[in-house]
Amino acid sequence: MRLQVYSRVSSRQWQVYKNLNFPRPFPSARSFHATTRAQAIKPFLLADIGEGIRECEIIQWFVEPEARVEEFDKLCEVQSDKASVEITSRFPGIVKKLHYEAGEMAKVGKPLVDIDIQGEVKQEDLAALTEPSAGEESKAQVDKTPGSLSSAPSMETQPELENVSLSKGKHGALATPAVRHLTKELDVNISDVQGTGRDGRVMKEDVHQFAKLRDSGASTRGPASTLPIDTPTQTETITQLSNTQSMMFKSMTKSLTIPHFLYADEIDFSRLLDLRTRLNKGLAKSPTNDISKISYLPFIIKAVSMALQQYPMLNARVDVDSSTGKPVLVHRSQHNIGIAMDTPSGLIVPVLKNVSTLNVLSIAAELNRLQALAASGKLTTQDLSGGTITVSNIGNIGGTVVSPVIVEKEVAILGIGKMRRVPGFDEEDDVIARQICNFSWSADHRVIDGATMARAAEVVKGFVEDPDSMVMHLR
Repeated sequence: MRLQVYSRVSSRQWQVYKNLNFPRPFPSARSFHATTRAQAIKPFLLADIGEGIRECEIIQWFVEPEARVEEFDKLCEVQSDKASVEITSRFPGIVKKLHYEAGEMAKVGKPLVDIDIQGEVKQEDLAALTEPSAGEESKAQVDKTPGSLSSAPSMETQPELENVSLSKGKHGALATPAVRHLTKELDVNISDVQGTGRDGRVMKEDVHQFAKLRDSGASTRGPASTLPIDTPTQTETITQLSNTQSMMFKSMTKSLTIPHFLYADEIDFSRLLDLRTRLNKGLAKSPTNDISKISYLPFIIKAVSMALQQYPMLNARVDVDSSTGKPVLVHRSQHNIGIAMDTPSGLIVPVLKNVSTLNVLSIAAELNRLQALAASGKLTTQDLSGGTITVSNIGNIGGTVVSPVIVEKEVAILGIGKMRRVPGFDEEDDVIARQICNFSWSADHRVIDGATMARAAEVVKGFVEDPDSMVMHLR
């Protein structure tokens, strides 16, 4: 009886299907070539994240071996000398191997993780996932039969994929972003902290306890909690460079191959002080403004941009013509001014983009945004890339004269010293108080001569000493 009912139902469904007016018949399964069912353990390479970066530090892992990930799930966070970047998965699958521990340096173009890819993926995307070098064979043997893609991992590698144990450092790296941010605030190396959470994860309480014991001089059970001091005999303790220090070591070594020359001058800030005081009073009375106070720096940045309009050579970079092999100057249309900032993790240089189109108030707002992101460690690669000239305000810490080092791919940098109150003379030769600050310029002497640098520095000096004159040059 049931078979008769099922038969009648099937017959009616077939009649309905035949009466449907499809524009074209359904294609057969053999005609689908856009995607394929993938089951292959493939190495996921660390892609090039730009700006010539060749290696990054693994800050934290968001996954463990045998964890399942979906497309766009976060795999890890890496830190370069420019910014921290979160790496996401391009495919769904099972994580089989992490090629680096947290804190290790990962090479661009080298395997980051091994993923057992599962689900429907495009064959061209799968081929682009990894590009083994000549002579290397993929660990996954791929069946190239049309319409199928399978893997057969070798017996030699399989035990390594199955039997993975996490070290304390890796468990610490799986801490939440809030915990990691707390370690930065308290200057704690998370790999030194013994986690009490599930599977050894580091919790906020662990970080606070570690910092408390460290500050009290008690043992923190870390590998290098304190450095010995006041020992009876001289001792030496080796500490590894932080990621920021390592990147600075490399970039400054390259920069100091550039022949520098220094040009310094004294700048009278007296009129700028008066103008800034008046403007800040007006801003304090205007609740609609996002900016309640302006520092001297936005005026200086704008003055530098105005000088670049007259001396575009200072906004260029030195390169080599690929066709002739001869050095050339590459002129750049936008004034992207890098601002050196002192942060808890070290010196970084976020970039204000296209300053020539911004007014002083807009520059101040962008500076505030970048400073807030720098303090919280949330600057992106976009915030830290593309600079064409740099300004370093060392004077807010101390020092009157500085000899700044040119940033690679730039030809000039301005160092700003500490403002100081000194006696001076007015037009009547009466003694008055002056607000004096030293500007120190370094330039690439391969392409910039002293006269060009001096003339451009005079333009900046003129705008800073007579800030009202900026009005005539604003667009």
